[in-house]
Amino acid sequence: MMTTATVAYQQKRAERTRAEILKRAVDIASAEGLEGVSIGRLAAELAMSKTGIFAHFGSKEELQLATVNMARDIFFAEVVEPALKSPRGIQRLSALLHSWLSYVERIVFRGGCFFAAASAEFDSRPGKVRDKIAELSKAWVVGLEDEVRESQRLHQLSKKLDPQQLVFELHAYVQEANWAFKLFDDKTAFARARIAIVNRIAAEQTP
Repeated sequence: MMTTATVAYQQKRAERTRAEILKRAVDIASAEGLEGVSIGRLAAELAMSKTGIFAHFGSKEELQLATVNMARDIFFAEVVEPALKSPRGIQRLSALLHSWLSYVERIVFRGGCFFAAASAEFDSRPGKVRDKIAELSKAWVVGLEDEVRESQRLHQLSKKLDPQQLVFELHAYVQEANWAFKLFDDKTAFARARIAIVNRIAAEQTP
């Protein structure tokens, strides 16, 4: 009969193994797409049995969903958490955008922005995976819009400004930098995006 300590140890070991699997899955998916993530591929790369990996997920769709959720956790830790240290309003809005650029520039995922790649792969493919990607991407955009509205409430940005329009433009600057960096290896794209973000926000600041 197993003791409580033994059960706890096995649970922690299983959690570590699952996290190790998902970190490799996220890295593969960012560069090759979620369809490139399979139980067989992971078993080969991690020197594990297919049965062992299957026991953690049960199906390819569940593996893909878990991979998306792991990417969300990494994005939050790398982008959102550091920015939350900045005061709300323009400072936090800028921090979120610059932190996002830094996450792409530092190649946290070898394929660039995970959600940019996943969105392009699944935008025309109905299903749970597409819904999860859309849900998380929308939450990010809404979070940026909320920070614009807070900036307006604090009289930092013009009241006449449309938050959705501004975020649409700021979001595009980062996506363009990600595209230029990954396709052309253009590292100057990050400097260009930073200048564009600073100038665009400055243009809407109150006197």
